[in-house]
Amino acid sequence: MENDLSNYRKVYDKGTLELSEVPENPLELFQKWFYEVDAHFNGEETNAMTISTLGLDGYPKSRVVLLKRFTEEGFIFFTNYESEKGKAIAANPNVCLSFFWEKAERQVIIKGKAEKIADNLSDGYFESRPRGSQLGAIVSNQSAVIESREDLEKKLEALEKEYKGSEIPRPKFWGGFIVKPVEIEFWQGRPNRLHDRIRYKLNDDYFWKIDRLSP
Repeated sequence: MENDLSNYRKVYDKGTLELSEVPENPLELFQKWFYEVDAHFNGEETNAMTISTLGLDGYPKSRVVLLKRFTEEGFIFFTNYESEKGKAIAANPNVCLSFFWEKAERQVIIKGKAEKIADNLSDGYFESRPRGSQLGAIVSNQSAVIESREDLEKKLEALEKEYKGSEIPRPKFWGGFIVKPVEIEFWQGRPNRLHDRIRYKLNDDYFWKIDRLSP
């Protein structure tokens, strides 16, 4: 099978990114871009991001997760610690996050180290989730082989009865990771494929070095 996609074309002309105008801290620029996209481009799941890990089998793997919080320290998401990605992070905490906001013609790529957040923070977020999502986190042995969907639904039905009228505790195998960045690149599409690329790299003195990269 062969599919020729060479005729796919797009003109990038939505914005610019000037080195003279960016802040010293990349988290400030991320915050600005995030809320601009969310407000002005009718962002649907603006917080959707791809996380890439190096698997236990030696292969990199990428999948989409949802960013749930970002702070001056880094980017927080939640998952099953015993999932494929959870085990990969435990073995090698070096990860990459990426956001692609098509309507704004913007991309952000983040290299960083992932670590578990405090239990009380995971507890607080778990308590804020809909009951269905709480039960789903308990039911799913994420990434494991299962016999059928019916088995999942039976487990869910049993848990619904077990916790009817009572609070659902966060399972210890589920919680948050924070990715603390060491490098963040901002990409703004430009005409003629001469895109703007600004990279922030964390130095040993914890100040950010800022460079413009060739497209």
